[in-house]
Amino acid sequence: QLQLVESGGGLVQPGGSLRLSCAASGFTLDDYTIGWFRQAPGKEREGVSCISSGDGSTYYADSVKGQFTISRDNAKNTVYLQMNSLPPPDAAVYSCAAKRTKPHWLTWRWPRLYDSWGQGTQVPVSS
Repeated sequence: QLQLVESGGGLVQPGGSLRLSCAASGFTLDDYTIGWFRQAPGKEREGVSCISSGDGSTYYADSVKGQFTISRDNAKNTVYLQMNSLPPPDAAVYSCAAKRTKPHWLTWRWPRLYDSWGQGTQVPVSS
């Protein structure tokens, strides 16, 4: 059974850093595109970043370029999201998701294209 489990969330000071993990079980992570999404209270879920299956091509939302870094450790079957210089507006529930197809530069950020989701991890940013 395909399962994703996020961890690493927690309260962070403005300007601080946090690394989220997305651990996969029941499938080989390298065979899937993994996306990170976030949803703040009262807002729609938005794509933050994704890493492609195979070649590991990465994609980022404009709002996090230069601030967030996505990476994959195949030996640990885990994808990471390193978040630096977090401002309060970045507070949200962060979730990872998986899909079998390669990402497209335009549609990688569409949640409906992903088949499996983790339960999410909360990242509050103190103001």
